[in-house]
Amino acid sequence: MPQALHHFDDTQAMIRALKPSYPVYCLRPDELQATARRFLRSFPGRVLYAVKCNPHPAVLRALHDAGIRHFDTASLAEIAQIRDLFPDAECYFMHPVKARAAILSAHEVYGVDHYVIDHRSELEKIEAVVGSGDGQVMMVRLVTPQYQALYELSKKFGATPEEAVKLLRASSKAGFQVGLAFHVGSQIRDPQAYRDAIALVGRVVEEAGVDIHYLDVGGGFPAPYVDDEPPPQELFFEAIEEAVRSIPLRRDCVVMCEPGRALVASGMSLITQVQLVKENAVYINDGVYHSLSEAVTGHIQLPIRCFRLTGGHSAEFRPFTVYGPTCDSTDVLPHPMQLPADIAEGDWIEFGMVGAYSNALSTRFNGFHPETYVTVADAPLLPAYARPAAA
Repeated sequence: MPQALHHFDDTQAMIRALKPSYPVYCLRPDELQATARRFLRSFPGRVLYAVKCNPHPAVLRALHDAGIRHFDTASLAEIAQIRDLFPDAECYFMHPVKARAAILSAHEVYGVDHYVIDHRSELEKIEAVVGSGDGQVMMVRLVTPQYQALYELSKKFGATPEEAVKLLRASSKAGFQVGLAFHVGSQIRDPQAYRDAIALVGRVVEEAGVDIHYLDVGGGFPAPYVDDEPPPQELFFEAIEEAVRSIPLRRDCVVMCEPGRALVASGMSLITQVQLVKENAVYINDGVYHSLSEAVTGHIQLPIRCFRLTGGHSAEFRPFTVYGPTCDSTDVLPHPMQLPADIAEGDWIEFGMVGAYSNALSTRFNGFHPETYVTVADAPLLPAYARPAAA
């Protein structure tokens, strides 16, 4: 059995105990499980966790403990990790471009039988490696109309409706169970994106004349950030459920989703330490090459709070430029941070909402690599508008 992570009542108790001069990831298993259960209870179909978002074993175990049994895996390494941790779990090979060796190992070693394609060559590759029939599933990824999203995800992958019709017919003729998949983009802000994408699915199904066994509506469900207040999650689920009822699907068609960010963002925070204050500049021990890369790639602004072991901070706040630990001048957060005017070396800054695309994207550049994890029991650090009202 893996060794349990050190546990603390809250982040402040961790800081008092460890006085860390290194970054510390604070996992909140209760929050992860509560979010997973909300998805399982409310989404009108099967819930797959997108492993790439945060593959830490403690995160995966929390989701599995909450009832997640299906996982969106994009590589042989992710498949192996999930099946080694959870023999009862189902893996779906959801990357549209796969090496033949990876397909063979996924099929023969780990029993994977769900694949995604967006091109005829990938269909032929999979058919040559694993054959067809025996419950093998081929899902065609479809390009969908674009709405406002943090990351647009139809430029690299996806078949046009015309191409999708041909791929559905070819996959069905080859003996596969067939399905359609799409991804409207990461951190989508408008439930209408799912309605329009599912309406397009309906037109493709009718044109192809092929009943689909699976409809994968992808991920994209948003999480709350300081500068990004999305609509309630329930509105997205309602839009999907209504849209699915309006198109011609088999009664036993399995509807699936692949949430990542919305499942885990609030389940982890990051404790950093101030190493130098120089006029209006603050230097900390984590940055954009490590846990905070989405501050640059997605212009995400995370909720923060500051800690000091003796005495309090000034009530006055002012803007500071925050630099990461590497010697690269681009290791800087793009938005000024409002910090106590007397912020000083040795203080700690907690960044909330870092459960998604933080540790998963961290590099070892310049010899820095955050790798300390603990669990805490306090409530997640959310943007002010998302915090529960005081009793």
